Amino acid sequence: MPVDEAYNYRYNPFDVTKVWSHRDYPLIEIGRMVLNRNPVNYFAEVEQVAFSPSNVVPGIEFSPDRMLQGRLFAYPDAQRYRLGINHTSLPINCPFATKANNYQRDGLMSFDGNGGSTPNYGPNSHGGPVQAPQYAEHSEPVNGRIERTATYSHAEDNDFVQAGELYRLMSDAEKARLVSNIVGHISAAQRPTQLRQICHFFRADADYGKRVAQGLGIDLEQEMGRLSRRQETLETV
Repeated sequence: MPVDEAYNYRYNPFDVTKVWSHRDYPLIEIGRMVLNRNPVNYFAEVEQVAFSPSNVVPGIEFSPDRMLQGRLFAYPDAQRYRLGINHTSLPINCPFATKANNYQRDGLMSFDGNGGSTPNYGPNSHGGPVQAPQYAEHSEPVNGRIERTATYSHAEDNDFVQAGELYRLMSDAEKARLVSNIVGHISAAQRPTQLRQICHFFRADADYGKRVAQGLGIDLEQEMGRLSRRQETLETV
């Protein structure tokens, strides 16, 4: 999604409860992760892995997704607490195709030579690593208000559109399995709870709601008539 289109897309593209339609923005393959063996040493290769979304390579930048922004800080902090400040030097966390040149050194459990006799500051006259501005993130214009408020207004955003779109993409067999799972889970709930939940399914798709109601043995016409009579009674009172 081009940055300019993000400001006018029909959903907030960085709302974690929404997905981008593949019709609007088809998936673009950028690489492949191949798992071709099991760990030889579980501790070294699994327990010491330090995943963090802040570990990126040139060409990939961070989006304004609020959950991502929080994790950019939280995940590295968790790894430093769990494995120590020099966890990036562990073999499982090092890039295997290149070498990271920086001035990060010292601290507990430094085990990789710690930079040897080279200076630990820059710039210096000893040929130490220098910044690579060609890999800097591009700047983004910022404007608008900053305030503490709800993420969005329910009056302006529809919480059921994407649920309905997903349901209509399913095959008949997938729909049947979905309804069967839902019915199995809420069949033990009280009838008022079931009716409130069915309303949500109807808001997503009418067929969706009807199938769940049938699975629960609920006569919708009868329930609508009962609610109508109750409403008339309340108005009379």
